[in-house]
Amino acid sequence: MAVAELQSRTTVGEHLRTWRERRRMSQMALSLEAGISTRHLSFLETGRSQPSREMIMLLARHLNIPLRERNVLLVAGGFAPLYGERPFDDPGLEAARRAVNLIVQAHEPFPALAVDRHWNMICANRMVPLLLEGVAPHLLQGPAVNVLRLCLHPEGVSKRILNLRHCRDHLLERLEQQIANTADAGLAQLLEELQAYPADNTSPQARAAPPAPEYGGLVVPLHLAVGDRVLNLMSTVTVFGSPMDVTVSELAIETFFPIDEASAAYLRELARGDRALDK
Repeated sequence: MAVAELQSRTTVGEHLRTWRERRRMSQMALSLEAGISTRHLSFLETGRSQPSREMIMLLARHLNIPLRERNVLLVAGGFAPLYGERPFDDPGLEAARRAVNLIVQAHEPFPALAVDRHWNMICANRMVPLLLEGVAPHLLQGPAVNVLRLCLHPEGVSKRILNLRHCRDHLLERLEQQIANTADAGLAQLLEELQAYPADNTSPQARAAPPAPEYGGLVVPLHLAVGDRVLNLMSTVTVFGSPMDVTVSELAIETFFPIDEASAAYLRELARGDRALDK
């Protein structure tokens, strides 16, 4: 169920029941975790009892409800929102911007970028543009560059991803999990768009590529053609712990690492060449 639909509901009890069902928890299971009676939880969901601010936050925590939707719950219960929400360029988020940029820039000569909740790129280090050779200009224009669209669009990076099906499946699975956790309508629309893109790279270079090595299920590698080279990369995702701001809670930093020494050496070579161009 989309956030817009959740927000159209009139009672906090309906919100709580929807999130409980989304988490596939019975009333008994949630009651046991929260330390309240099943009868009391039933009364809260049906509107026979009105929850306090503390009760809303208790149940939201045990339901692992995102901060943005916790504010929705509080407003539905007649309380003021608890978590601030500001644009990332707001002066009040200067410390967060410094932290994000520090991580992203310090990762050179390897690629790193930061995205918001809709996978729009917030910032990237100098290595990311070097890997976007041949991407259609329209994918890099506009107020926001969407990283998933940039990767999977047939005119984007996908035509140079040699193991496109594996990477596509991995990215769509991550997006589906995010939708399940957040009930975000915008992400659901993005998923529908991405699912319509081609699932395989049929280029001669991709067909001639050797089978991708297995990594025990720990990572899904990215095999990316750059010129006459192939970069073999893996990535990790960093999020901020215990944020009190909605915007910060939804940030994610993706850092890429070379899987082999040849890829590491080529990235260092690209970085040196880019510095030379700067001079």
